[in-house]
Amino acid sequence: MAAKDGAANPGKSGGGSGIEALMRASLSAVAPGTSLRDGLERILRGNTGGLIVLGMDKTVESMCTGGFVLDVEFTATRLRELCKLDGALILDKDITKILRAGVQLVPDASIPTEETGTRHRTADRVSKQCGFPVVSVSQSMRLIALYVDGERRVLEESAAILSRANQALATLERYKLRLDEVAGTLSALEIEDLVTVRDVTAVAQRLEMVRRIATEIAEYVVELGTDGRLLSLQLDELIAGVEPERELVIRDYVPEPTAKRSRTVAEALTELDALTHAELLELPIVARALGYSGSPETLDSAVSPRGYRLLAKVPRLPGAIIERLVEHFGGLQKLLAASVDDLQTVDGVGEARARSVREGLSRLAESSILERYV
Repeated sequence: MAAKDGAANPGKSGGGSGIEALMRASLSAVAPGTSLRDGLERILRGNTGGLIVLGMDKTVESMCTGGFVLDVEFTATRLRELCKLDGALILDKDITKILRAGVQLVPDASIPTEETGTRHRTADRVSKQCGFPVVSVSQSMRLIALYVDGERRVLEESAAILSRANQALATLERYKLRLDEVAGTLSALEIEDLVTVRDVTAVAQRLEMVRRIATEIAEYVVELGTDGRLLSLQLDELIAGVEPERELVIRDYVPEPTAKRSRTVAEALTELDALTHAELLELPIVARALGYSGSPETLDSAVSPRGYRLLAKVPRLPGAIIERLVEHFGGLQKLLAASVDDLQTVDGVGEARARSVREGLSRLAESSILERYV
């Protein structure tokens, strides 16, 4: 059964991988606009506290003593009223039913925790022991804390999150503008066959920066719930095409394997993803992630693209045909020099498609040169 209000299922069996996926799903379940968040804010306004486990299994049951077995439909008002009782509430993982109320939770006392308050300490240990998210509402501190497998996240007001998100969005806009500049320069250099490792590395660096800021903003969108719809639309518009472009750049320039050095496209993408922020600012380190040596001499050495990136800009050209064209001609310069007859020798490329490819590449070449020099 799906969670109410479009909230993601925060239970252990949810999709994704690792604690990050579970945290995102849990934040979505308690985001503004959901019934659960409405109930939590009612608890705060009523100046009471609460301890709520978002899931039930044998492990949770073994920690429960006392209380009442309810198995009633979840509503925000019921959550508020039942939290007036001493003890915790147990919900099902889909947040559609309140299963128990007034329960005393007794987790394993040997589980380490840095929390000091009784309610928060219990929430931290329960989340670690059972794997389900646990929400703690503090009466004295007037805050809502979410515990997910050892990680604690305090839920903030939408205004505070929006302020940080808008700052990040402004940064993303600046980075995207710079990315467009270096990507345009790379396209012109590709046409003229003047690309160096430094040029490729600069584009890969900017793509990764844009991607990381976009990931941060996406987290804000999850936390904002219904308040983040406009932010989500702006983010989608700004990063459209960034992820495919990142892979195309790597496919064009990942070095051919040698006895000393070998790097696949997937490995290069993983290496880039693993770079710290400080490492990402260093072009030699980024070059090494791509499979180059990263020395000053290597950064200034010439490289030639295979042609994936420019061919992907040709309208209505299937990926399978792009693969065959690159495999047949071996590089962008030979593709640019190929006639319509030459292109037709590739399997699956008829006269109409050959003319489309020829005209598309010619237009891209002209526009890239004009943008660079005019």
